[in-house]
Amino acid sequence: MTSDRPRSGRQLRIAAHGYEAVIASVGASLRSLTFRGRDLVVPFDADEVRPGYRGATLAPWPNRIVDGEYEFGGLRHRLPLTEPERGQALHGLLAWAEYADRLVEDDRVVLVTVIEPQTGYPFRVEVETEYRVDENGLRQTVTARNVGADAAPWGTGPHPYLVAGPSPLDAWTLLLPASEVLTVTPDRLSPVEREPVERHPDWDFRTEREIGDVFIDHAFTGLARTEGVAEVRVTAPDGSGVAMTWDERCPWVQVHTADTPSVPSTHRIGLAVEPMTCPPDAFNSGTDLIVLPPASSSAASWVIAAI
Repeated sequence: MTSDRPRSGRQLRIAAHGYEAVIASVGASLRSLTFRGRDLVVPFDADEVRPGYRGATLAPWPNRIVDGEYEFGGLRHRLPLTEPERGQALHGLLAWAEYADRLVEDDRVVLVTVIEPQTGYPFRVEVETEYRVDENGLRQTVTARNVGADAAPWGTGPHPYLVAGPSPLDAWTLLLPASEVLTVTPDRLSPVEREPVERHPDWDFRTEREIGDVFIDHAFTGLARTEGVAEVRVTAPDGSGVAMTWDERCPWVQVHTADTPSVPSTHRIGLAVEPMTCPPDAFNSGTDLIVLPPASSSAASWVIAAI
């Protein structure tokens, strides 16, 4: 017996004001987003195993937990190493989880799943994600509710690869209003130290400029904001582009130029922009880590819009 269910799960289409998004139920993933037919993110096919973390919702932590180990509540926890080549626990526990529908409308979907207590994360957290399109673009809101008996560590973020236009990424300009970068080890990308971007001019995009051949796979903070909102913009030479905005609930953003030289089909095909509630390895450093007491909740959101 064969199934006609696509490999990426149920397909939920929402549209309004020229925007159209398709959400795949596996990982509550943003499978595609267009504005008047123009791609704003790198899409993937419905009947495709999602390439890596493209478009996935990251929870209960974004980025890496070094060695997959951390201490919380006086106990030492050890997680599966989902990035075995670097010996790290990467991007949480829900990337391949199936989400259920809580609400489906023409311009809005709400999906939900539960992280059950397990080895390395013995906490029960309900995770709800809402996708909504309106005249301002696509807004995703991720809400965590602690439905267990113990306080739980928490962090979240998205993983879209933005697309400015049909030209190569090297020709796009980037505005990234961050004054600090978190340096990492070259082999495992483990966090080292927060440093001013002045020390690393290649990663200083506070003044919009061409990306060129610069490699980026770093977390940034010290974000300049307008009325509490930070904005990252990528623009193609023809003037088309895409912007991503978020508020103070995400004091960090991971940016990655999608360098995969061994896989030409995905090499530098988009710019990953990942607002995060906490930096890499926050379960160990405690930096901006959210602790959810029982029966409490926490929400964060971000918007992707055409330029």
